[in-house]
Amino acid sequence: MKRFALNSATTKRWPLPELVAGCVDAGVPGVGLWREDLAAYGVDNAAALVREAGLAVTSLCRGGFFDAPGWLEENRRAIDEAAAVGAPVLVLVSGGLPAGSRDLDAARAHVGEAIGALVPHAQAAGVRLAVEPLHPMFCSDRCVVASLGQALDLADPYPPEAVGVVIDTYHLWWDDQVWTQIARAGRENRIACFQVADWVTPLPAGVLLGRGLPGTGCVELRRFREAVDAAGYAGPVEVEVFAEQVWARPGRAVLDEAIAGYLTHVA
Repeated sequence: MKRFALNSATTKRWPLPELVAGCVDAGVPGVGLWREDLAAYGVDNAAALVREAGLAVTSLCRGGFFDAPGWLEENRRAIDEAAAVGAPVLVLVSGGLPAGSRDLDAARAHVGEAIGALVPHAQAAGVRLAVEPLHPMFCSDRCVVASLGQALDLADPYPPEAVGVVIDTYHLWWDDQVWTQIARAGRENRIACFQVADWVTPLPAGVLLGRGLPGTGCVELRRFREAVDAAGYAGPVEVEVFAEQVWARPGRAVLDEAIAGYLTHVA
């Protein structure tokens, strides 16, 4: 349990004070937060709540969406929020193709430039940027970074303590190159965040919400954990699930199942 962390997306409808109390009661040492949590509760209030409970904030989701107007200032605010709540990592989801564009190469190049524009602010704030590749089905509208190799290439021009990558089992389980790229990420000291969720079929109409708690799908979750361990990562393991059928359940019941699935299929 010392590495287990609950990402608040997994219990989306559990109010933050109840989530924090539930984690403390269950012996959970860390939580990954979303900016929506901070907006609803207040950045300073959320920081105080988590700090006084003795929980570590393992990551803040999310920055990125570099195709949106005002992305630079919005991401600077996200960095400041991460620093305020003590999150060492800000997860970046790059965004999709700009409106009317089919130029995927240009979109990915812009992501690299955008990351470079944020690095000085992130370093000054003590926050590490973490590029998250998403499954290719999200490439057009949500994330033009579709593999771990692409994420590592985008991070490469910048110091590893400033820019790392996210390894999310839901998005990477399909890739036959992922094991080689995890080893590369370890050699380059780029693994900033490790998130686990299962792949459950059939996918719902809203495929973004098709994740499952550990052990409910087809992903070799322990193989991923062993691979990141072998690559030198010893940090938190966040359970991050997006699924309406999970969100509809009581938060504590979801947390208990997430812990059981983690201990059985990941740890």
